[in-house]
Amino acid sequence: MEEELAMLRQFIGQLVDLFNLYGSPLPPFDSLQLLHFHNQQQNNNNNNNNRSLCLELLGCQSRWCVLNLDDGSADDYCSLVMAAGKSRRFKMLEPGKPPASKKPRKERNRGKSLGTSSSNEVMQQEIWKEFPEDLFEAVIARLPIATFFRFRSVCQKWNSLLDSQSFSQHCAQVPQANPWFYTITHENVNSGAMYDPSLKKWHHPTISYLPTKMIVLPVASAGGLVCFLDIGHRNFYVCNPLTQSFKELPPRSVNVWSRVAVGMTLNSSAASGGYKILWVCCDGEYEVYDSLKNSWTRPGSMPSFIKLPLSLNFRSQAVSLGGTLYFMRSDPEGIVSYDMVTGVWKQFVMPAPLHLSDPTLAECGGRIMLVGLLTKNAATCVCIWELQKMTLLWKEVDRMPNIWCLDFYGKHVRMTCLGNTGLLMLSLRSRQMNRLVSYNVVSREWLKVPGCLVPRGKKRQWIACGTAFNPCLTATT
Repeated sequence: MEEELAMLRQFIGQLVDLFNLYGSPLPPFDSLQLLHFHNQQQNNNNNNNNRSLCLELLGCQSRWCVLNLDDGSADDYCSLVMAAGKSRRFKMLEPGKPPASKKPRKERNRGKSLGTSSSNEVMQQEIWKEFPEDLFEAVIARLPIATFFRFRSVCQKWNSLLDSQSFSQHCAQVPQANPWFYTITHENVNSGAMYDPSLKKWHHPTISYLPTKMIVLPVASAGGLVCFLDIGHRNFYVCNPLTQSFKELPPRSVNVWSRVAVGMTLNSSAASGGYKILWVCCDGEYEVYDSLKNSWTRPGSMPSFIKLPLSLNFRSQAVSLGGTLYFMRSDPEGIVSYDMVTGVWKQFVMPAPLHLSDPTLAECGGRIMLVGLLTKNAATCVCIWELQKMTLLWKEVDRMPNIWCLDFYGKHVRMTCLGNTGLLMLSLRSRQMNRLVSYNVVSREWLKVPGCLVPRGKKRQWIACGTAFNPCLTATT
């Protein structure tokens, strides 16, 4: 017993040193005063020695720890000291009682749910009961965009916020979120699918006002609004996919039966300032729609220095930059632009990179970018180029990681580029492959996009076309 007590004293000394080195500082060992130490003489019946060691821990929140050495072995005492050390401070422990065993996680969670559910409900009721009315709009305007689908069905009051001028002002103060993508799939051309890159989640809205007897495709976007055109290139529609705000544009003054390229811009930085839509066909005919006038106009004719037909690249959507729309053409290779304010056309001739296929224009921070597939021999890779304004040449600035491009080796890959403002979604497909990838032009980050599945479906959909739009609850048609 004497040896065990000596070992225990040595262990306590080491424990104090550890606390001084790693834990909360404890007083030196000489301040751990022995309050009571009593030795009884060994009687004739060879009774066990009874000793009581009381330790007063000074400077540790005036806590007491009493170790009763009358019963049990030294192993029990050591377990008590270890249990106290793990808590980073000594606690009152009953003599000879081992530390409480750890409950299973399920029991702990069950106890939390049973013990706190009612109090949380009361707390939430009290909070919302006293919540100032004038702060509701400010809070709701800062909720994640995806919560809008649930928030709108709470009550008529919240649903009516969309028509509130003060709510529009609160939304204008919130920084713009990442653009979303509105897509049409090959298997489900009569309804769209929206992808939220922030949550990496697909949504399947139902725009009830869009015609169901014909196929309408998203062809352009601006400020939270998406422009649709029917597959016969006759009727235009503008819609806010989040709020279901919908408008069918008046008939065009020129009947054009050929395919057209479409661009869309805002009259000001806010969607409430109106928007303009331009369509142009290969023979040089074009018109501009002004939402403030609700009519189409023919500003003039195509300048003679621009070669006709335009040979427009209809797989590449127009890029909007400072009120000017840029369209890609193939003969001659380059870009044609139209200023929506001044009505001036320009042409820029520039050779495309070698071995390029499926080229698409993009824009980021005032820079014009080019996205396309670079194929040589059996190797295929997605590359990004930037237009050099001084030389009017394309300079490669990034390309997809090589380990991802190995999936394309030996395959006939086609690419569709969705969106053109800083964040891109690339649909890469072949007979044996279907990939969705996003690319951030600013951070040069490549990410895999989860497959698009229809509700209650298991088959991954093939993206046919689409456009990027800035999700905005207050954008009106």
